[in-house]
Amino acid sequence: MHRARHELAAALAGWGLAELEDAASLVLSEPMTNALRHARVPQREIGTYVARLPCGRGGVRIEVHDASPAKPEARASAPDDEGGRGLALVDTLTGGRWGVADRPGPGKLVWAELAPDA
Repeated sequence: MHRARHELAAALAGWGLAELEDAASLVLSEPMTNALRHARVPQREIGTYVARLPCGRGGVRIEVHDASPAKPEARASAPDDEGGRGLALVDTLTGGRWGVADRPGPGKLVWAELAPDA
């Protein structure tokens, strides 16, 4: 995960979007952690993809790819729960611009878009 966050920070700096680094790192960490904990498939890797959004939208798209068909779902958590708030955090940071999509081959991708105004 360290490498993915480092590559994200470098891409954001190169695009002049370094102000998004903290929020983008959190947005990347949640689906990446979910994939590592719940979506590992033997002999398959978990991957990330980061792209700058087209001009006018001024942000970044973050994707986490894994080979499991199981889709993450936001859930309500009790105040004393140790987990279960990650997707709610992603939803808040992205203004609801995130989701799950099919991908070529096995598995899925979890995507999120983050803009400076979110």
